[in-house]
Amino acid sequence: MKTITQMLHHSFWANERILLSLQQIDNPKVRNIFSHILYAEQVWATRLQGQDSSHLPIWQETDLDTCARLVKNNRETFIRYLNHLSEDDLDKSISYQNSTGKEFTNSRREILTHLSLHGQHHRGQINTLLREAGTEPPAIDFIIFAR
Repeated sequence: MKTITQMLHHSFWANERILLSLQQIDNPKVRNIFSHILYAEQVWATRLQGQDSSHLPIWQETDLDTCARLVKNNRETFIRYLNHLSEDDLDKSISYQNSTGKEFTNSRREILTHLSLHGQHHRGQINTLLREAGTEPPAIDFIIFAR
């Protein structure tokens, strides 16, 4: 439970750092990838709560105000979720449908691990794009968060 919680708190922290960078230099391509991270978090939160996520976007262009709202809401949603989750709950499976309607079953641990890794993958893409655009990207490495 501790590792999953720490990984997710790192993700929230890294999202806030990316948001701060985008508020300084808004880049539409970067914003699109960032919003994908945030919308995917929203989709997974909905699935983890046993609700239908088919109405939620995964890729949708949005503005920075919406990104800021999603960063805050997603963090609050997952913190509430984690606060009511036990170590035993992590290995319990849930069934859900992906965006094409195909049904899958995974453990909460697998989903939360995926959520963290998915975000980090795309934040790495974002930092590459920022660097290519001549902007120093934010340091978002886990070890920096852990310090």
